[in-house]
Amino acid sequence: MAEDSDLEKTEPATSKRLEEARKRGQVPRSQELGSFAIMMTGLLATVSMGPALAQVLVHIFTQALSFDHASVQDATRLFPLLVDALHSALFAGLPIAAACAVAGLLSPMVLGGWLFTTETLAPNFGRLNPGSGLGRLVSVRALVDMSKAILKSGLIGGVACVVLWRERGEMVQLAVMPERVSYIYLWEMTRHTLLLVIGGMGFIAAIDVPYQLWDYYKNLRMTKEEVKQEHKESEGDPHVKGRIRQLQREAARRRMMSRIPKADVVVTNPTHYAVALQYNERMRAPQVVAKGAYLLAERIIDIAKENKVIVVRTPPFARALYHHTELDQEIPAALYTAAAEVLAYIYQLKNWQSHGGHQPKLNNDLPVPTELDPEHDRGNEDGSTF
Repeated sequence: MAEDSDLEKTEPATSKRLEEARKRGQVPRSQELGSFAIMMTGLLATVSMGPALAQVLVHIFTQALSFDHASVQDATRLFPLLVDALHSALFAGLPIAAACAVAGLLSPMVLGGWLFTTETLAPNFGRLNPGSGLGRLVSVRALVDMSKAILKSGLIGGVACVVLWRERGEMVQLAVMPERVSYIYLWEMTRHTLLLVIGGMGFIAAIDVPYQLWDYYKNLRMTKEEVKQEHKESEGDPHVKGRIRQLQREAARRRMMSRIPKADVVVTNPTHYAVALQYNERMRAPQVVAKGAYLLAERIIDIAKENKVIVVRTPPFARALYHHTELDQEIPAALYTAAAEVLAYIYQLKNWQSHGGHQPKLNNDLPVPTELDPEHDRGNEDGSTF
């Protein structure tokens, strides 16, 4: 049962899955919203043109219905009248067609936003599979689309029947109505019919938009296993990441250990902490090239001794360096004086080892601010070299 539940797509689509679907051209779309927007825009454009459009229509009807006996006998004389009527209708309808085209282009962006992709143009031979084609024919989406088509056909047909039946008396009188009155009557009847149809299309679109959004996100839902796999791919397997971090720490430690032979001195606690310092004339202040505590501190001391780097016991100074500096970082300004005394002692010690004379001694009370030493209340051990 647990395996079956894991295979069910119960998890909402992740942002990565939504982005991948968008790249494939899969975004929520509502054809009913587009149809409603086009029809509404066409009606508004027609109403806004008002008198100008009415004059053009009157001209078209007048020209089309104005002919004499000779024109009836010679069909070639009717052709110029037809061409003139078509030209007038074309130029009159261009602004309306342009407005409808813009509405048709912009309406899909309401749900899915702007999208241009070439992936939908690539051939998909899976669509040629009769089995999958039959599956699409009997799917829930196909039933919904068929229901919408039946509803739209019934809406348009029903509105047309109701209007024609209600206006049947006035329509019979069109033949005897004055020309201007008949035009006004036809326009009002057409406008009223369009408003009813557009209202019905708006109702269908109001139902279709939430359905398309629900269906879109439903089809992109994921199983729990898919979510876990995607998380592993994007964030990385925790075990692998842990191993990588371990390898990175080991590599950083090896680099740190390789720099100890170049250090000028290693200051110690003596057993808890060890910090290796390096200084030359190109540096503004001494830098920490290695540091560690406990076992790592012991290893730093061993490497220093193996490479004849002087190790000095300065507990407060070592603790302050360990807690307040990072690798490859200059020591704090508050420790400059203490560092200067230690480095001066190292240079004097090296000179004594080379030339003899009076053996130098390190100041037992280095100037280390108490706020930098986390254990200053415990007192200081005597500084010495080993």
